[in-house]
Amino acid sequence: MSLLAPESKLLFKGPDWDFDLIKRVHEACGEIGINEMGLDPYPNQIEVITTEQMLDAYASTGMPLFYRHWSFGKEFARNEALYRKGHQGLAYEIVINSNPCLVYIMEENSATMQTLVIAHAGYGHSHFFKNNYVFKQWTDAGGILDYLEFARALIAKYEDRYGQEEVERLLDAAHALQSHGIHRFPRKRMPDLRSEERREEERRLHGEQLFNDLWRTVPTGKRKLNKDEDAKRKALLGLPEENLLYFLEKTAPRLRPWQREILRIVRLINQYFYPQRQTKVMNEGCATYTHHRIMNRLHEKGQINDGSFLEFIHSHTGVVLQPGFDDRRYGGINPYALGFAMCNDIERICTKPTDEDREWMPAIAGNGDAYGTLRDIWANYRDESFVSQFLSPACIRDFGLFNVVDDEEQDEMNVAAIHDERGYRRIKRQLSKHYDIAYRDPDIQIVDVDLAGDRKLILSHRVLDGMVLEEHDTERVLQHVADLWGYDVKLVEQDDNGNVKGEHTASPRRAFA
Repeated sequence: MSLLAPESKLLFKGPDWDFDLIKRVHEACGEIGINEMGLDPYPNQIEVITTEQMLDAYASTGMPLFYRHWSFGKEFARNEALYRKGHQGLAYEIVINSNPCLVYIMEENSATMQTLVIAHAGYGHSHFFKNNYVFKQWTDAGGILDYLEFARALIAKYEDRYGQEEVERLLDAAHALQSHGIHRFPRKRMPDLRSEERREEERRLHGEQLFNDLWRTVPTGKRKLNKDEDAKRKALLGLPEENLLYFLEKTAPRLRPWQREILRIVRLINQYFYPQRQTKVMNEGCATYTHHRIMNRLHEKGQINDGSFLEFIHSHTGVVLQPGFDDRRYGGINPYALGFAMCNDIERICTKPTDEDREWMPAIAGNGDAYGTLRDIWANYRDESFVSQFLSPACIRDFGLFNVVDDEEQDEMNVAAIHDERGYRRIKRQLSKHYDIAYRDPDIQIVDVDLAGDRKLILSHRVLDGMVLEEHDTERVLQHVADLWGYDVKLVEQDDNGNVKGEHTASPRRAFA
């Protein structure tokens, strides 16, 4: 039986496209994504960009607007050289978590690939951005573009007023600490980014007042504080504090208001990216599953022909390829592969469950509502809990997952979990922990300030599983902390039993003033 689609239904023939075609493709994808799959994406704003613009977007973390910094130019030059030599390809698209959702598509894409990336980014990623609880909790999609424009203009103004060298030196320090410049747990509603410019002056005046109130309480002598006084002092300082940039922005004694504002800019932008680190597998799984379903339905409805469908399949299989551990291309677990496989597996469990599925996932097995189940999961989980709750034994077997214990004190590695009931549970726990940012990132907190003495800043690193910080990197980053603080800093590494594993100190080279 022929699968050739009637030409009257086809969205396009051949690789060429124009903007009218992009509009028709977007509407056809929406007919399936919204009306059949029940997706609820942001409105899409589709922009066509060149190769050089894509390389530029790579350099600035994918953002369309960004302040200037030498590191972005360095990254652009590196990516351009690799691309020109054929050592690196480019993404077919970049999507921005904003409202409207910005979808950047490459002008070099064929009509089929434009259809694929609109389905992937404009409906898959956009739905996930809008509905997942982590993004709702931490991002302001409606204000991010205005804030980036405000940040770029403000930093350019500071460069003109205080000198490019001084601004870049401060940005160097802020960038070195940006991975430790986030709040991991909600404290209050995230700031309305649209109002940041309006509140800048009010915030500056309030910050100066807070600074004066804080340092006015510095003891004049070496008098030892009692327990209550010490607790009150730490409460005033907000200690312990895991967000290093936040603490330095609010309390570093020698920073000027414009320098605090730059630390705030870097901190807020980094906080914006925090949900993406927590949901990489789910986000890509949602987008890949969505584009796979939409492209299949377009083919079934006769809106793309067999040639276009084969082009899509060729691209899709490359995206979800999971190289083996002994393959030269292996770089860990491919988040596209795992996310897509788990979404497909959840659909199977909802519609055609086995006895094993009913035992392991009774809440969703056989419920007959695959799309509704997936939408609920996409909205209410992150990678850690997604893997913990919905990685099935069948998926574990398909990926050939095992839990291997590599103890440096032992001559041989130990396979600690095989494919039995106990092994499946252990594999799920260990893989879930792998996606737990709190476990993967160093737990470093500011724990004290010696206000009665030399104002030394004390940081603590909680050592897990014997993993201490790399010496050279620690010294370089701690130096930036000392420069921002303006006084000596000390970092103590210790395990849960209180055993000190290492100490690092740094003195300011030249305080920011």
